[in-house]
Amino acid sequence: MDVSRTSDPRPFWLAGRPATGDAEQTVTNPHDGRVVGVHSVPTPDQVEQAVAAAHAVRGQAAALPIHVRAEALAHVARRLSERAEEIAQLISAENGKPIFWARGEVGRAVSTFRFGAEEARRFSGDVQRLDTEPAAQGRLAYVSRVPYGPVLAITPFNFPLNLVAHKVAPAIAVGAPIVVKPAPATPLSALVLGEILAETDLPEGVFSVLPVPNDRAASLVEDPRLPVVSFTGSGPVGYSILDSVPRKHVTLELGGNAAAVVLADADLDWAASRVALFSNYQAGQSCIAVQRVIVEDSVADAFTERLVGAVGGLVTGDPADEKTQVGPLVSEDAAIRVENWVNEAVEAGARLLAGGTRDGATIAPTVLADVPAGAKVACEEVFGPVMIVQRVASVDEAFALVNDSRYGLQAGVFTRSLDVAFRANRELEVGGVIIGDVPSYRADQMPYGGVKESGVGREGLRSAMEDLTYEKVMVLTGLTL
Repeated sequence: MDVSRTSDPRPFWLAGRPATGDAEQTVTNPHDGRVVGVHSVPTPDQVEQAVAAAHAVRGQAAALPIHVRAEALAHVARRLSERAEEIAQLISAENGKPIFWARGEVGRAVSTFRFGAEEARRFSGDVQRLDTEPAAQGRLAYVSRVPYGPVLAITPFNFPLNLVAHKVAPAIAVGAPIVVKPAPATPLSALVLGEILAETDLPEGVFSVLPVPNDRAASLVEDPRLPVVSFTGSGPVGYSILDSVPRKHVTLELGGNAAAVVLADADLDWAASRVALFSNYQAGQSCIAVQRVIVEDSVADAFTERLVGAVGGLVTGDPADEKTQVGPLVSEDAAIRVENWVNEAVEAGARLLAGGTRDGATIAPTVLADVPAGAKVACEEVFGPVMIVQRVASVDEAFALVNDSRYGLQAGVFTRSLDVAFRANRELEVGGVIIGDVPSYRADQMPYGGVKESGVGREGLRSAMEDLTYEKVMVLTGLTL
């Protein structure tokens, strides 16, 4: 399927309407460099119009009947489902993601909007009787949640549709206008989402999709008419945002170096197949892709043999090929950085068990052992198809090694022991513990986020809706209860 539209640039979405600016940007495929599409870039005046519209409509948006919000979200879910193959092809082309994974992303986005529609209908406040004390006899509290106001959503390249969905769906569900700034490398999926949102009955100004360069993001972040900033991306950028607007409500979904712990009682074949696949899915460009594999010593040799075999069986190549499991990174520069990190580790004494080579933007799935603790591939976020294998003598040592990181997003623990599972939940300093599977597992309705330098706040529909709102109390007096 040809997803390029080079003859006529895609419009962006300004206050719910298509618009064009005075400049254009070309999007290319990371695998082969071909043109995927061209889109129009908003002018500064048009960005100002979008923000002004979001600010102006904030009261109307907050007062929208719940059925209007819910039906808008349900419409998006239906239309994404109807256009699933077209959009999957677009994601694959602009991102370099294998079509297998791109189809999965569209399916998740459908679920995300469907969950948003369902949660919107349940998000209706609480009632508390206050006459638990004599002084409050005849009083009743109605506790509702009210949006802080318009949301600025800054989204990354690695999930160009579903991570936009995780910003847009909860905002609309709570009645908050939203301005989306998609990643410059992968804006086309977000622009298609804007096209679908424009089919709904949402008031003008409730959403804008503005594909502006990153160097123009600061003015959006600092604009007082956007009191909420929701950012997903790298830690340095996220924390610079937090530092620049300390009085705003900022949520950050940042990086990680996710660990998978394989204990002696694990199903080694299952663990090896899952770790191999989910270290390399999205070419490792996921903040919960497996990066560190911590294996109990008694099964380390048997597991590592299985792991290297499973990695060797992965199909790397053209993301448009139905059989491809591992595609390119988002750019050749990104691949060169990963290659350099691997070479640095090997030069410092690490053993290369698989991969380690680069072809353009593609890195062969890579497994390293005996990696020095200070190597970047051990302590930084690789964001590429690279994992390190670390041997430990006990559960104590395994859990200590998981926690020996400035990141804390999710961890996976392969064990059959219920006691160990609950111990992991108590002791591991992460936002999510996945028992019997990789840390890469995420259900879109569950709370998702990290601790330490992996961010602040939570996504997952209900959790994000709470994050975008504050509690407001109305007390009724003189009632007969």
